Amino acid sequence: MTRARHQLIDLSATSYYHVINRCVRRSFLCGDDPYTKRNYDHRRQWLVDRIKRLSSIFSINIAAYAIMSNHYHLVLQVDKVHADMWSMDEVIERWYQLYNGHPIVDEYLTNPDISPIKLAKVEEFSELWRERLYDISWFMKCLNEHISREANREDNCTGKFWEGRFKSQALLDEKALLSCMAYVDLNPIRAGIATSVEDSEFTSISERIKQYKSHQRQQQRPNEDFYVPSQPNSLLPLSPIVNNNAIPLSYGDYFELVDWSGRHVDPKKTGFIDESAPLILNTLGIEAEDWTSAVKDFRRQYGSFAGSEMQLRDYAHRHGRSWCKGVG
Repeated sequence: MTRARHQLIDLSATSYYHVINRCVRRSFLCGDDPYTKRNYDHRRQWLVDRIKRLSSIFSINIAAYAIMSNHYHLVLQVDKVHADMWSMDEVIERWYQLYNGHPIVDEYLTNPDISPIKLAKVEEFSELWRERLYDISWFMKCLNEHISREANREDNCTGKFWEGRFKSQALLDEKALLSCMAYVDLNPIRAGIATSVEDSEFTSISERIKQYKSHQRQQQRPNEDFYVPSQPNSLLPLSPIVNNNAIPLSYGDYFELVDWSGRHVDPKKTGFIDESAPLILNTLGIEAEDWTSAVKDFRRQYGSFAGSEMQLRDYAHRHGRSWCKGVG
């Protein structure tokens, strides 16, 4: 049974969520369409560009993404604390990058010395918009509507582009977060359209590796006038230091973890990696077999929530539910 979105997204439990959306009838509307023989790969870049733009406006960070031929995956982190720190003017400025706003707010922007009653109304609008600017549903609405309009304009048609409302999973602990990120980054490999994480186009792992290599080359040329950051500015950074605005893992460990998982999960993948798991698995207290199973069967293993048995039982209890898929 379909559940209300407010029952699936609870920021008091976790700020990390895995969201998925598919094209209508699962058609290949973002890649090679086998029926029309047309190629729509350029639409994948539309999605990447739009996701990054919205992340710069919303207080929602991108932890991982994968844009496939007929669907996409995102791992998002909602930063409500950051949104609460915005001034009223900053909220309005951000909202006006997406929508027209309201005539009273337009008047305030032209002349801030408006009557107290109108100013109170402006404050009311700004608080409403602030809530929407850290709301995953509004983020997805702004993403999907924009892509639908662009695709329909290109195809000179009308109608649905997306299959239905997006699916979401709450990631309740570090194992759920990291295994979900690996699951997302390994999508092209499991689909057989890439043979290594570095060659997985339109994924966050590919972007992180390219940025890291660019940084390394720049480090070898210290006399250059410009500096290349080691991590992409548009993605939530990786850091072994505990930080609410960073994924709890070092860069090298995450690369090794995803590559190791890919070699063990996908039977078609060539090459061999020693049976000993990366050190990071021991550091996080995760058994190698449990990790491999979590990455391989992430979507089948969990429903709307992902985490340890204790986390799932606690979440179910607090939301008046008797059971969560994945507890067993």
